[in-house]
Amino acid sequence: MLPFSGTFLDEITHDIPSQNWGAKEWDREFELYARIGIRDLIIIRSGYQNKCIFPAHSIPDLLPVYEDLGRLFLDLAEQHGLKIWFGTYDSGRYWWRRTYWKEIELNLAFVDEIVRRYGDSPAFGGWYLTHETSKNDAHIIELFNAIGKHCRAAKDVPILISPYPQGSKQFGPGDTMSLAESFDHWERIYDATQGSFDICAFQDGQIQYQELPEFHAGIKSLCDRYGISVWSNVESFDRDMPIKFPPADWRYLRLKMEAASKVAERLITFEFPHFMSPNSCYPAAHNLFRRYAEHFQLEA
Repeated sequence: MLPFSGTFLDEITHDIPSQNWGAKEWDREFELYARIGIRDLIIIRSGYQNKCIFPAHSIPDLLPVYEDLGRLFLDLAEQHGLKIWFGTYDSGRYWWRRTYWKEIELNLAFVDEIVRRYGDSPAFGGWYLTHETSKNDAHIIELFNAIGKHCRAAKDVPILISPYPQGSKQFGPGDTMSLAESFDHWERIYDATQGSFDICAFQDGQIQYQELPEFHAGIKSLCDRYGISVWSNVESFDRDMPIKFPPADWRYLRLKMEAASKVAERLITFEFPHFMSPNSCYPAAHNLFRRYAEHFQLEA
C-alpha cells in the first residue's frame, strides 16, 4: 500500500472550518510533512468568490486579506524541501450559470497575477485546476482548455485535476451515474482536453467501497489511453456519517488506500491538515494519524 505523498490545503475554508493557524502552526505542519514523506501541497482554491489567500487585484469585490498565505506557504515549503501547487480561481457563480467565458477571463488574469507575485519561487511546483466536476457539463472542456493552457504558458510546471464520480454517496437515485456512464463522459473530456493537464487524481468518496476496484481500473485504462498520469485523491474525511465532515475511520481509509494503490502512481488526500494531522482541531484526526503512523512505521 502506498503512503500519502501529497495533500490539499483548504485555506479558503469553503466547507470545513478554519483552524486559525498562523506562521508558527503552519511551520510545525510543514515540518511534519517533510518528516513523513508528504512533499506536494496543493492549494485547492487560491481564490473563491470574493476571498483569496493573497491580496489579489484580479478578483472583484475582494474581502480584506490580512496575510499573504501564498508567500508564507512558498517560503515554508522552500525551507522544508516541499512544493506548492497553486489552485486557480472559482467564482462559485459564472461557470455554474454557463457564463464560462467570464470564468475564464477572471482566471487568466488571476493566473498572471500569481506568476507575477510568486513565479520565481523555487517551491512553486505545479498548478491545480480548481473547477471540479463529475461529468461533461458546465463547459468543463472549455474551462480546462483555456485555463490549463494559459497556466502552462504562464509557468510551465505540472497541471493537476481532481474530479469525482457521480456516485450514490453524494447524489440521489435520480442523479447517480453508473460507472459506465462516468467512463463515457470522461473519455469525451480527456479526448477534447489533450495537453491542458498532465495528472488526474479522482476523488474516491462519492461511490460505494465495493465499486472502487472497477472504478480505479476503468479510470486507469482511460488515462493510459490519453497519456495522463494517474494519481488518486483518497479522501481522509468520512461521507458515511450524517454530519459534514468528520475524520475518516482508519479501517475504511486503509481499504480505500489499498484499492487505489493497485493502479495509482501516487496517493494524495483531501485533506491532511484537518482530518489526519496530529495538529488538527479534531481529536479524532490525532488518532487517525496514530493508526496511519503505526501502519507505515512513522514517528507519531
